[in-house]
Amino acid sequence: MLLFSRRACLGACLALALLALAPLSVRLAAADDIRIGTLAIQHPWSRATAGAAKSGALYLTVRNNGTEADRLTGVSTAVSAKAELHLSEMSGDVMTMRATDVVEVPAGGSAVFEPQGAHIMLVGLKQALKKGDRFKATLHFAAAGDVEVEVTVQGIADMAPAQ
Repeated sequence: MLLFSRRACLGACLALALLALAPLSVRLAAADDIRIGTLAIQHPWSRATAGAAKSGALYLTVRNNGTEADRLTGVSTAVSAKAELHLSEMSGDVMTMRATDVVEVPAGGSAVFEPQGAHIMLVGLKQALKKGDRFKATLHFAAAGDVEVEVTVQGIADMAPAQ
């Protein structure tokens, strides 16, 4: 028969409880909005890239809880030579992509950057993006100014941010 002291049992229970809650706390921290003024930037993420790929994409949602519109005027990051705002549109059965200088974030609305839609194209990648890596990017807004976000690299086939 094994006998444990009350202190040892409490310590073991506390350790198990902390281990059980650790993944939850990481998930909650990853899901937090980055707020600046009336804007909330949600879930900045990117997909892993194939070894020699020279481009990638960054995805996120910008919610504007204010009464005045703002505009995303650009993005910069050290992982690529440049970052371009791209809009995607369906023309018949063909999806087309075009660069734009500005993306509107309407008052009380959102600008969504997602696979098969508007996205931030990372052009001239300096290295492959690997699942689990993180990198910083700075979003440039006309009214809110610059906002730095940390981007999480997910799997190469992912279609949505990890929750």
